[in-house]
Amino acid sequence: MRRFHVKKGDEVVVLAGTERGKRGKVIALLSDKERLIVEGVKMIKKHQRKSQQHPQGRIIEREGSIHVSNVMSAEKFDARAARRNATPASE
Repeated sequence: MRRFHVKKGDEVVVLAGTERGKRGKVIALLSDKERLIVEGVKMIKKHQRKSQQHPQGRIIEREGSIHVSNVMSAEKFDARAARRNATPASE
């Protein structure tokens, strides 16, 4: 099992890809694939087959996975942004 820089329940910021800049809580870690699932990020549509509860079948929307290297802890991200904004412009 690999160790990641984030864990389940942490708030993260997406750094790369189409979802760049979005924030969310880590729902699950997929350690074998080095990916994680973040709440409200990378939403995909999944088709479900017919069942007794849903005789027509249905389409549900759920979170897809993102590679671990594309996210950063929100705490570190905010600290980095504060440092960047606090430095005076040297002219």
